[in-house]
Amino acid sequence: MKPVEDVLLVVDVQYDFMPGGALAVACGDEVVPIVNRLARAFSHAVLTQDWHPRSHVSFAANHAGRKPFETMTLPYGEQVLWSVHCVQDTEGAALHRDLHVPHARLVIRKGHHERVDSYSAFIEGDRVTPTGLEGYLRNVGAKHVWLAGLATDYCVAWSALDARTAGFDVTVIEDACRAIDLDGSLERAWQDMRDAGVRRVDSADILN
Repeated sequence: MKPVEDVLLVVDVQYDFMPGGALAVACGDEVVPIVNRLARAFSHAVLTQDWHPRSHVSFAANHAGRKPFETMTLPYGEQVLWSVHCVQDTEGAALHRDLHVPHARLVIRKGHHERVDSYSAFIEGDRVTPTGLEGYLRNVGAKHVWLAGLATDYCVAWSALDARTAGFDVTVIEDACRAIDLDGSLERAWQDMRDAGVRRVDSADILN
């Protein structure tokens, strides 16, 4: 069992990111049993949940003539437009029923501001508005953030980079994540994480 200073951050294991979901990540359901095994090795876990109003600015459906995966410039920068997903209080926004992290201490809901998207568990897409996770981790004495979940090249990577910027040691557990890989986004994400000092391991490195 890892000490309380080590926190497992489980990112967006929700139905809309599963095969058949509104914004499916290929093989996203494969992370669930791996995360469950990992969770037993950590005394401290935190979950995140994408949690959008239906009118959210990142939804292509809310921009006339726009289609999912196009990009557009919003006041805070370039935004990929997505299909409608993880709408508050819908089944698609629910955490996977087989996800078993009963000792998770906190659920961070992100993307709930109508006019700003949020990939990171730490800072909203405007790069100014905090989610409160950094302050929580500092208050409980956390030092090392270990990431699993969906998707590697978006919410996992952004969370990892922001955790490093906040001064935490950071490790991404590669086989406990799955990626969207849009136009080379996965390799770019890994390069950005390497450059920032994010470590990359497999679950076997922790569980064996």
